[in-house]
Amino acid sequence: MKALALALLATAAPLAAKTVTVAPGPDAQERLQAALIEVQPGDTVQIAAGRYELTDGLSLDVDKVTVKGAGPDATVLSFKNQQGAGEGLLVTSDDVVLRDFGVEDTRGDGIKSKGADRIVYHNVRVEWTGGPNEKNGAYGVYPVSSTDVLVDRVTVRGASDAGIYVGQSKNIIVRNSTAEFNVAGIEIENSHNADVYGNTARKNAGGILVFDLPNLPQMGGHAIRVFENQVVENDTPNFAPKGNIVASVPTGTGVMVMANADVFVFGNMFADNGNTNVMLIGYKRPFTDKSYNPLLRGVVVRDNKHGRAGFAPSFPGGSEIAAAMGGSLPPIFWDGTGTGVIVKDAVPALSLNLPSPEASVDQAKPAPANFPDGPVPPEPKPVVLPASMEAAIK
Repeated sequence: MKALALALLATAAPLAAKTVTVAPGPDAQERLQAALIEVQPGDTVQIAAGRYELTDGLSLDVDKVTVKGAGPDATVLSFKNQQGAGEGLLVTSDDVVLRDFGVEDTRGDGIKSKGADRIVYHNVRVEWTGGPNEKNGAYGVYPVSSTDVLVDRVTVRGASDAGIYVGQSKNIIVRNSTAEFNVAGIEIENSHNADVYGNTARKNAGGILVFDLPNLPQMGGHAIRVFENQVVENDTPNFAPKGNIVASVPTGTGVMVMANADVFVFGNMFADNGNTNVMLIGYKRPFTDKSYNPLLRGVVVRDNKHGRAGFAPSFPGGSEIAAAMGGSLPPIFWDGTGTGVIVKDAVPALSLNLPSPEASVDQAKPAPANFPDGPVPPEPKPVVLPASMEAAIK
């Protein structure tokens, strides 16, 4: 009886967390994937310093695992010789921490997590080392369909869609990160409750995008705060493959908000964005989704600092409008559609006064924008993530 009780106790007691170390060298692909398969909840997969030449993507589907390198330039997972077209690393489990390693030259997305709640990306670098190219992977870090997302101190270069993309998710923080030489630096799409702050978005085609699109499992993007970011010199020609939604983002755009609600853009530093610093528009493409709202609702732009902008307009008809206005466009551009659009920045703003988002520029009646006076509505509440996520990166 005593032996049975001891056996039951041993079965119920949690095993001590352990660290599984993988070093570079022969068969690194197999050893690293085996570690990600065999790891137990609570364990850490420690990827030692060195360069790992990998030929296939990696995957993790075990909850409560930390994958940790020696630093984003010290531990490098290179997928230059990747055979398939998938991600470098795919995570489909909860409570995962990805930190302190680099991913280079994936054929598909760099790191993707899908349906992974309480996911943490910390001190990670994803880069396509050949520079901007439409054949690069679409996304650098790509959490999608998740609740509680933390992206902290991440660097992405060269993504042919978005460097840092969070889609169809809830409760999101993207902070202290750098996105450069991507089509879109940072994109929040079809998501609810996001804080994007303390980031640098530079040398992209578009710096920071907040989009809501039709025909997706989660729509109604809202409650987004974009604040205290450096959004500068976004002048990389748009190199997205033709047909992608971001292929329509005009080169030289700082922040672009499209078809979202309850979005606050404040306390940012804008400079040297040739198209415009802030672009506010409805969704222009045809759609059949009857539940979709293509208009802006309740977008507030306030207390931002603006440097040079509008000196190289790149949207259709932009050059002609700029010429009529003396050679450049104002720092803030609005298509004139939507409701509750408020701008409190002390710089000129242009409205096209379009009758609807899908109307052509030929129907525009460009004029200085008139925004309602009065108090600014309350902004969304700060996003608060579980304490365990913050503790994981200390």
